Amino acid sequence: MPISICIVEDDRKTRENLAKLLDAAPELKCLKTYGNGEEAVNGIPGDKPDVALVDINLPGMNGIQCVSKLKTALPDLRVLMLTMYEERDLIFDSLRAGAQGYLLKKASPAELIQAVEQVQIGGAPMSMQIARKVVDYFHRIPKTSPDIGKLTPREQEILGLLAKGCYYKEISERLGISIFTVKSHVQHIYDKLHVTSRTAATLKFFGKQ
Repeated sequence: MPISICIVEDDRKTRENLAKLLDAAPELKCLKTYGNGEEAVNGIPGDKPDVALVDINLPGMNGIQCVSKLKTALPDLRVLMLTMYEERDLIFDSLRAGAQGYLLKKASPAELIQAVEQVQIGGAPMSMQIARKVVDYFHRIPKTSPDIGKLTPREQEILGLLAKGCYYKEISERLGISIFTVKSHVQHIYDKLHVTSRTAATLKFFGKQ
């Protein structure tokens, strides 16, 4: 089955071009497009897409607010921010709201398609400039969240790999354990850190929350 997508973008031409681009990829299908956050919040829960592409600078409700409401209605929805903004605060506010990826609009069509595929299988795709800002910020953080002390050494090891963007399969191969065991550890990590996503766990790992 192709990956189903909804687009939230206020510029009509950009919206239409994105829809055409996604529909041209055999593994993707654009279900519907929305011109503002209010319409998206009302419509997307009924569309039930796999992935939502959301701009930040929307009229009325902004994209970050839109993402927060969408994730409340559809916790399993994968959200990829697609924007021109590179400000660090907007990046982290988007991730806190529930976005799994952050891509700049100047990304090539191939990069966009790849990012949609990555976010659907649990990845956290980011444009190179965005990833660099995130890494630079984390490198300046002096300590992790106190909650990390609740984790066992193995759980801390797995969380460190999650924070680096590793998939479950990669963690399984690196540590010589089954994917089922990895998933079990991850669930225990989420429970102990009181989070429900890789992004939130990563932010705690780096002391952001």
